Amino acid sequence: MSSPEDTGVVVRILREEDAAPLARLVRANREFLKPWEPAREEEYFTVEGQRRIVDDALLLYTGGIHLPCVILVDGELVGRINVNNIVRGALHSGDVGYWVAESAGGKGVATSAVEAVQRLSFTALNLHRLGANTLVHNLRSQRVLEKNGFDRIGLAPKYLQIDGEWQDAVLYQVVNEAWR
Repeated sequence: MSSPEDTGVVVRILREEDAAPLARLVRANREFLKPWEPAREEEYFTVEGQRRIVDDALLLYTGGIHLPCVILVDGELVGRINVNNIVRGALHSGDVGYWVAESAGGKGVATSAVEAVQRLSFTALNLHRLGANTLVHNLRSQRVLEKNGFDRIGLAPKYLQIDGEWQDAVLYQVVNEAWR
C-alpha cells in the first residue's frame, strides 16, 4: 500500500525485520519526539524493545483490532503510522496515530501517510470513521489532519499523558461517506 506515487512516500505493514531500523530511528529522534509522546523507558530505544513492540502490534493486527504500519520515503524508514482501537459492530471505527522523523518533517510525508492509511481504512478495512487527536499546541499535526479532510470535533481536557504530564487534546474525525 502506498500514497500518491509522486511523493516517494510508501506506507506498508510493519514487519519483524523493522525492529532494528526502528530502534535506530527512535534513538536518533529521541529529543525531537519527546514533547509529543508518552514518557519512554530506556528499553523502548533498543532493538529488543522495538522487537517487543513489533511483536505485540502484529499480534493485535492478526486479531483485527490494529493496523500497524511504517512510513518509508524512497525506501528509507522515516516513521510509523497505525490505526489503533479498531472496533466493529455499530461503530466501525479506528483511531489513527503517527510520527515522522525530524528529517522528514515539513515535506508532506505525514500528510501522504495519513492519506494512504485513510484510503486503506475506508476501502480494505471498510471503516465508517477514523478518529485522531493532537496536543493543542501541535499545529503541524492539526494541519496534516485538516489537509486529509478531518474535522475538528472537540477538545478533551487532560486527555493524554505526554512527556510525563496530562495534556489537553484536540479531537478530530473523518467519516467515510461511501461506507457500505
